[in-house]
Order: sequence, then C-alpha cells, then structure tokens
Amino acid sequence: MLSFRVGDKAVYPAHGVGQVLGIEEKKISGQDMNFYILKIIENGMTIMVPTTNVEKVGMRQLVGAKEIEKVYGILRKRDIAIDNQTWNRRYREYMEKIKTGSIYEIAEVMRDLHLLKDDKELSFGERKMLDMAKGLLVKEISIAKKTTEDKISEEIENVLMQRRPTKAATIAVASKDKGVTLKTGTSRKMGKPKRQRTTNKSLARAKAAKKDA
Repeated sequence: MLSFRVGDKAVYPAHGVGQVLGIEEKKISGQDMNFYILKIIENGMTIMVPTTNVEKVGMRQLVGAKEIEKVYGILRKRDIAIDNQTWNRRYREYMEKIKTGSIYEIAEVMRDLHLLKDDKELSFGERKMLDMAKGLLVKEISIAKKTTEDKISEEIENVLMQRRPTKAATIAVASKDKGVTLKTGTSRKMGKPKRQRTTNKSLARAKAAKKDA
C-alpha cells in the first residue's frame, strides 16, 4: 500500500501537488481513522485523505525522470485524430482524464487541445481547460525536477513545437505530388528550365551587330 511521511510531496487528482503536513487520527462514524493532511501548493487548500484510501482516490507520488520523458513523448505525438464531437462531450471526456490524476492522461488533454488549436480558435472553456492541464503539468514537473515553472513552461512549448511541422514543411508535403519545389519561400515547376532574362543592353548589342552586318 502506498504511504507517505510528513513533509512528503504528493499529487492529488485535479488539484495538483500538495505537501503532507501531518497524519491525524479522527473518529468517523464511531471508528478511528487516520488521515493525511495534504495542503495543495497552488491554492493553499487543505484536503484530508484516509491513509487506507490513498490509491482509490488517486493520490500518488511525484513523477520521476522516466515518467517525465514519457510525458514529453505524448506531447510530441502527431498521429492523433481529433473528432468533431461537441465541446460539452469533449469537456466531460477531458475532465474525466484530469480527475484520474494520471500525468499521462493530463498530457493527452493538453496535446489534444493544442492540436485542436491548430485548426480553429479555441472557445473560452477550451482555453480554460488547456490552461488547467498545462498548469498541472508545469507545477508537478518543475517540483519534480527542482527547477522553475518558467523553465518547464518553456520546455513544454519547445516539445510542442517539435510536434508541429513547420509551415514550409507543410507546404512541401502538400505540394509533393504537384511537382513543386520550395526555395526560401518561393516555388517553381520542376522540369521546366528557367527562362533567360533579356536585358536592354543585350538588345542593343544585338541590334548593333545586325546593323554592322
């Protein structure tokens, strides 16, 4: 059974990282029960979690280096199909993922909303959900890696940029079957030689040679 000591950091689903301030015994329905007193770092909220119910509620330890790499791998993944279901249905689906407390599920929510953002302008609710997912990732990973949230936020943005093809690459893929090559923002048909540009000086020399002849 998963257990924590006073001072340990732990993650509580949908709330993020907290610190175990103490372990208290309380009488509930005539029974003595032990509770972790968990203070959420982000907002100062205090949550009492039964010590025997930790895994059931989804309270877990912070991620390690291997888990963080797996999270970044999820964010990099490109071959994801986003369906056209309504936002209400998508919201419920994403909230269920966030409520699991799994950092991998949270990473999937953030990735999917970023993919959606590439295709359309996100609604207020979608932007709020994206901010929530990113905030949970940034907070936990920054604490796990003992670094600043700004640095992790930048790291995640860089990972997402690795996921997105560049504009030039996108044009190249779209144009591959049309016989077009790209050169720093320009394009031309393959197989056709460049037309020689005739200048005024060339015309003058040609006229002079013809006259002398």
